[in-house]
Amino acid sequence: MKIIKDKVAKLSFVALLVAMTAAMFYAPTASAHGEKSQAAFMRMRTIHWFDLNWSKEEVPVNETMTISGKFLVFAGWPETVDKPEVSFLNVGIPGPVFIRAGSWIGGQLVPRSVSLELGEVYEFKVLLKARRPGDWHVHSMMNVQGGGPIIGPGKWVTITGSMSEFVNPVTTLTGQTINLENYALDNVYFWHAVWFAIAFAWLLFWIKRPLFVPRHIAVSTGKADSLISAGDKKIGMLFGVGTMVIVAASMGATNEKYPVTTPLQAGLLRGMKTYQMPEANVSVKVDDATYRVPGRAMQMTLTITNNGDSAVRLGEFNTAGVRFLDPAVHEDDTAYPDDLLAEEGLTVSDNSPLAPGETRTVEVTASDAAWEVYRLADLIYDPDSRFAGLLFFWDEKGNRQLVTVDAPLIPTFI
Repeated sequence: MKIIKDKVAKLSFVALLVAMTAAMFYAPTASAHGEKSQAAFMRMRTIHWFDLNWSKEEVPVNETMTISGKFLVFAGWPETVDKPEVSFLNVGIPGPVFIRAGSWIGGQLVPRSVSLELGEVYEFKVLLKARRPGDWHVHSMMNVQGGGPIIGPGKWVTITGSMSEFVNPVTTLTGQTINLENYALDNVYFWHAVWFAIAFAWLLFWIKRPLFVPRHIAVSTGKADSLISAGDKKIGMLFGVGTMVIVAASMGATNEKYPVTTPLQAGLLRGMKTYQMPEANVSVKVDDATYRVPGRAMQMTLTITNNGDSAVRLGEFNTAGVRFLDPAVHEDDTAYPDDLLAEEGLTVSDNSPLAPGETRTVEVTASDAAWEVYRLADLIYDPDSRFAGLLFFWDEKGNRQLVTVDAPLIPTFI
């Protein structure tokens, strides 16, 4: 009976090992990804992306494209998310289909983390080089230490050509030009094979020992010491000493072959240049806000005061990257992603020009299927059900003003 149990345990272990090995080499292709997986409050009350532009919708392998625009670090940053004191400008893509050739905030190159200030607007640009052919969803993204990745709007981009043609040349400090795509790739394969072989040998050594059920029985009955013999301890010491010898020898050989090296740069960039938006002469007070579940619409009662010298009209409400427009005031001409653009999604009870010095209370409705498609309606189930967004006003000369809004959101089911 004991022999049968041992054989079953060994076969189970081998099957598990085979499954783990297969998983290492199996990488399914992701058809899409994005902001839908993030909580609505994260997208509404952290980073507001606007004026985004994807320079190309189709790009050949080895060619470049840019994602540019602006983002506002919301002043009412949620208490449950760490402040963006250590942040990294990035892109959200399904794997290394592009390489990030460079990124800039306020015109300054930012290859490492930066410190952002609440309530400020920043201009950004990310340069991407096409690597793997296919149709890919490309997002703006900000990684925040303690807050995770905050994903912005995404757009489908097509990469054409062949991945075998991709090159990534760089010049080292010693003047040598190398292709990072395949540089020292044989060495990478070699060391992976070495450590996999050592790990596999270690596992095979223990396969001959009692496994799972017999070991559990021995431990439960107080006979755990009998599972490891003096020979087992010697083999364990041999593996340990051998590992340290290999590491020390390979490190010495590497230092001798590459005497000139620099450490990875991990400092924090502070004092990033902000983008100065035109001063807003419009003030907005949110009297109340509700989300009508059956109609997939958010309704706001706003008291708007025009403190400027030119009449203004409300033309856009932007929240979590979804843009609701009043086409009578503003039409989009930037090829913004269709699924994030509600071209007729904004209605105002009285959107006639608001004269200088005038105060008006209006009912504003932002309605579109995007509330459900992008799971923004999930906000009503949060413990702190608050919404936030950007209101854009245009004056008679076509000048734009930005005003932020932030208020509790009450659901209605009728």
